[in-house]
Amino acid sequence: MKFKFNLKYFFLTLLIFLVEVLIATVLKDQFFIRAYLGDVIVVMLLYTLVKSFFITNNTKLILGIFAFSCLIEFAQFFNIADKLGFQPGSLMYIVIGNSFSWIDIICYGVGCLILYLLVKIKFYQNESSKSV
Repeated sequence: MKFKFNLKYFFLTLLIFLVEVLIATVLKDQFFIRAYLGDVIVVMLLYTLVKSFFITNNTKLILGIFAFSCLIEFAQFFNIADKLGFQPGSLMYIVIGNSFSWIDIICYGVGCLILYLLVKIKFYQNESSKSV
């Protein structure tokens, strides 16, 4: 990985973060959005955050984000937020999470698959525009 700041990805990160905050605060009563869409989008947030500061292989990054997301989810199975001493309702307790769900892992996988497809579509569009 090579360090390089990318303003486009940074603004995209801020936008996705605001969407996540909106989901967590304003749309918290919308079950589908809160329970599923937020988990699909959070992997995109991680992707754009890393791409804001680093040049990296997209496929490896997406796989790494999926692995990281699964690791956090499995840590929730062992109540890691409680074991680390975070109080329910605190920022870190919310960020780490407190309940394991296989559905969350599926949502992370869907988000990573969407990312992968978007990256491939962008790559093919860039390649086809170069050959014209």
